[in-house]
Amino acid sequence: MPITLYDVAHARTGDKGNRANISLIAYAPEDYEMLVKEVTEERVAQHFSDRKPTKVTRYLLPNLGAMNFILDDVLDGGVNDSLNLDMHGKALSFHLLNMPIQCTK
Repeated sequence: MPITLYDVAHARTGDKGNRANISLIAYAPEDYEMLVKEVTEERVAQHFSDRKPTKVTRYLLPNLGAMNFILDDVLDGGVNDSLNLDMHGKALSFHLLNMPIQCTK
Protein backbone atom coordinates (compact mmCIF):
# COMPACT_ATOMS: atom_id res chain seq x y z
CA MET A 1 0.00 0.00 0.00
CA PRO A 2 1.55 3.36 -0.98
CA ILE A 3 1.96 6.01 1.71
CA THR A 4 4.12 9.12 2.01
CA LEU A 5 7.09 9.49 4.31
CA TYR A 6 5.04 12.07 6.21
CA ASP A 7 2.84 9.19 7.46
CA VAL A 8 5.72 7.43 9.25
CA ALA A 9 8.47 10.00 9.81
CA HIS A 10 9.37 13.60 10.45
CA ALA A 11 12.34 15.57 9.19
CA ARG A 12 14.82 18.26 10.19
CA THR A 13 17.02 20.12 7.79
CA GLY A 14 19.81 22.59 7.43
CA ASP A 15 21.76 24.14 4.61
CA LYS A 16 25.27 25.40 4.22
CA GLY A 17 26.57 26.81 0.98
CA ASN A 18 25.22 24.70 -1.87
CA ARG A 19 24.61 21.61 0.29
CA ALA A 20 21.43 20.51 2.06
CA ASN A 21 21.38 18.23 5.09
CA ILE A 22 18.07 16.43 5.75
CA SER A 23 17.47 14.10 8.67
CA LEU A 24 14.57 11.66 8.43
CA ILE A 25 13.37 10.27 11.77
CA ALA A 26 10.87 7.45 12.15
CA TYR A 27 7.93 8.17 14.45
CA ALA A 28 7.97 4.56 15.67
CA PRO A 29 11.07 2.35 16.07
CA GLU A 30 9.37 -0.51 14.21
CA ASP A 31 9.17 1.64 11.05
CA TYR A 32 12.92 2.27 10.84
CA GLU A 33 13.80 -0.91 8.89
CA MET A 34 11.07 -0.15 6.35
CA LEU A 35 12.56 3.33 5.88
CA VAL A 36 16.06 1.90 5.42
CA LYS A 37 14.76 -0.35 2.62
CA GLU A 38 12.54 2.22 0.94
CA VAL A 39 14.46 5.50 1.27
CA THR A 40 17.71 4.89 -0.56
CA GLU A 41 20.22 7.36 -1.94
CA GLU A 42 18.98 6.58 -5.44
CA ARG A 43 15.32 7.20 -4.59
CA VAL A 44 16.12 10.48 -2.84
CA ALA A 45 18.26 11.60 -5.80
CA GLN A 46 15.37 10.83 -8.16
CA HIS A 47 12.86 12.58 -5.89
CA PHE A 48 15.04 15.71 -5.96
CA SER A 49 15.94 15.34 -9.66
CA ASP A 50 14.47 18.75 -10.51
CA ARG A 51 17.08 20.26 -8.14
CA LYS A 52 19.83 18.27 -9.94
CA PRO A 53 21.87 17.03 -6.96
CA THR A 54 25.38 16.01 -8.02
CA LYS A 55 25.64 13.57 -5.11
CA VAL A 56 23.35 12.16 -2.43
CA THR A 57 24.91 10.48 0.60
CA ARG A 58 22.92 8.58 3.22
CA TYR A 59 24.09 8.00 6.78
CA LEU A 60 22.16 5.48 8.89
CA LEU A 61 21.58 6.23 12.58
CA PRO A 62 19.90 3.05 13.86
CA ASN A 63 20.13 3.94 17.55
CA LEU A 64 18.02 7.03 16.80
CA GLY A 65 15.71 5.36 14.26
CA ALA A 66 16.91 7.95 11.78
CA MET A 67 18.95 8.57 8.68
CA ASN A 68 20.69 11.66 7.42
CA PHE A 69 20.95 12.69 3.76
CA ILE A 70 23.50 15.12 2.36
CA LEU A 71 22.47 16.54 -1.03
CA ASP A 72 25.23 18.35 -2.90
CA ASP A 73 24.56 21.23 -5.30
CA VAL A 74 20.80 21.52 -4.74
CA LEU A 75 20.61 25.13 -3.55
CA ASP A 76 21.25 27.09 -6.75
CA GLY A 77 24.73 28.06 -5.59
CA GLY A 78 23.75 28.58 -1.97
CA VAL A 79 21.14 30.44 0.03
CA ASN A 80 22.87 33.81 -0.31
CA ASP A 81 23.47 33.44 -4.07
CA SER A 82 20.07 32.06 -5.04
CA LEU A 83 16.98 33.91 -6.11
CA ASN A 84 14.99 30.72 -5.41
CA LEU A 85 14.39 31.12 -1.67
CA ASP A 86 11.46 28.69 -1.59
CA MET A 87 13.56 25.52 -1.94
CA HIS A 88 15.86 25.95 1.03
CA GLY A 89 15.76 24.68 4.58
CA LYS A 90 12.36 23.49 5.72
CA ALA A 91 10.91 23.43 2.21
CA LEU A 92 13.39 20.68 1.27
CA SER A 93 12.38 18.53 4.25
CA PHE A 94 8.71 18.91 3.36
CA HIS A 95 9.53 17.91 -0.21
CA LEU A 96 11.23 14.73 1.06
CA LEU A 97 8.27 13.93 3.36
CA ASN A 98 5.99 13.98 0.30
CA MET A 99 7.95 11.11 -1.27
CA PRO A 100 5.75 8.03 -1.75
CA ILE A 101 6.93 4.68 -0.40
CA GLN A 102 5.45 1.20 -0.15
CA CYS A 103 4.23 0.40 3.35
CA THR A 104 5.51 -3.07 4.26
CA LYS A 105 3.80 -3.36 7.67
